Amino acid sequence: MKIFIKDIAQFKGKKVTLCGWIFNFRSSGGIYFLQIRDGSGFIQAVVDRSKVEKKTWEICQKISLETSAVIEGKVSQHPTKKEIFEIQVEKIKIIQIADRYPLGKKSHGPEFLLDHRHLWLRSKRQWAIQKIRYTLIKATYQWLTNHYFIKIDAPILTPIACEGTTTLFGLKYFDLGKAYLSQSGQLYLEAAIFAHNRVFDFGPVFRAEKSKTRRHLTEFWMMDAEMAFVEHQENMKFQEKLIVYLVKEVLKNNQKELEILERDIEPLKKIKPPFPRITYQEAIEKLKKKGVKIKYGDDFGGDEETILSQLYDRPLFIEKYPAKLKAFYMKPDPKDKKLVLNDDLLAPEGYGEIIGGSQREEDYQNLLKRLKENNLSPKEFQWYLDLRKYGSVPHSGFGYGLERIVAWLCGLKHVREAIPFPRLLNRLRP
Repeated sequence: MKIFIKDIAQFKGKKVTLCGWIFNFRSSGGIYFLQIRDGSGFIQAVVDRSKVEKKTWEICQKISLETSAVIEGKVSQHPTKKEIFEIQVEKIKIIQIADRYPLGKKSHGPEFLLDHRHLWLRSKRQWAIQKIRYTLIKATYQWLTNHYFIKIDAPILTPIACEGTTTLFGLKYFDLGKAYLSQSGQLYLEAAIFAHNRVFDFGPVFRAEKSKTRRHLTEFWMMDAEMAFVEHQENMKFQEKLIVYLVKEVLKNNQKELEILERDIEPLKKIKPPFPRITYQEAIEKLKKKGVKIKYGDDFGGDEETILSQLYDRPLFIEKYPAKLKAFYMKPDPKDKKLVLNDDLLAPEGYGEIIGGSQREEDYQNLLKRLKENNLSPKEFQWYLDLRKYGSVPHSGFGYGLERIVAWLCGLKHVREAIPFPRLLNRLRP
């Protein structure tokens, strides 16, 4: 019976067949210990020379790292650790004897590992990271669906940018002029709320920032959500509930992966509502008290976000930034028109921003004014302005960066491990 390792406990005492890869092995006299990976998990297969045919023992002596094989044997409990199961091997069929594997037990530098990313993904650590990434993707769809959102696919090629074109990848688009790789699906999602009320998209976006920080990628995955009849404060509640759910799902479904990563889960257990909220002005004052040379009107970089996010044991909302620091579509604060009704959500433990959100300007004339103030063409944005002419309503939205959430929950030092094939300022291959 062919099974997956993740289901092994159901087959105690039974003969099974596993298809996978031998990622490690050692011999001890008349016994071979084979470490098997099949994608669903890991298990040890024990080959006892006295209990197998001569051919099977000879096959063991030919095995190399990453050899692919079909293993037949009986499922047994580990002699001392009853929660762990093993395979007592009866037969081995080799599919391919692997060439000498370049990623051995010795330590490798990050550049070497990234050059061999296509192989590095096989390691236990990288396997665990991608499993947690998938949990986050699946949980995001579940939560949004349960809260009446539907997925609307925004285009990746756009004729305009929602936040200026200085950090976008541009290309010639046939005879129609210049196009850009999308930095967000937000503007297009706003069009869809008038049909569906609550919508989201989830896909790759691109930023051409020449940044080498541990939080930046040039291609990353982003979830954007937009909601009709939702204003600033309620928008933050949506973000809070989503993040709490995502953390809960990872803690529930990825205990094994978190153990592989040696992630301290105690800080994650503290992620419960309500999240603390401070204004931009209050954040400036807190930074000054920490000795940071910053003044009102300055934007926050990675260093400032790290300091602020270390002050709390839960994600931190920073709201109401100066309008001049933010995009044209954000609605001004009625109490102070120099501010906007926006928020950045910073993950604790120094991980910084994971979500950006705001209430959107729903008034045609006010939005037109903001476009002109930002030196953006009303003609190019006429379709977006049209949304304010035909049944406009208060509405809000937010976007999260998947890799930043993965990095936080996995305890990664650099976001490049949070995506299967990272694209960085200095890296386009493999």
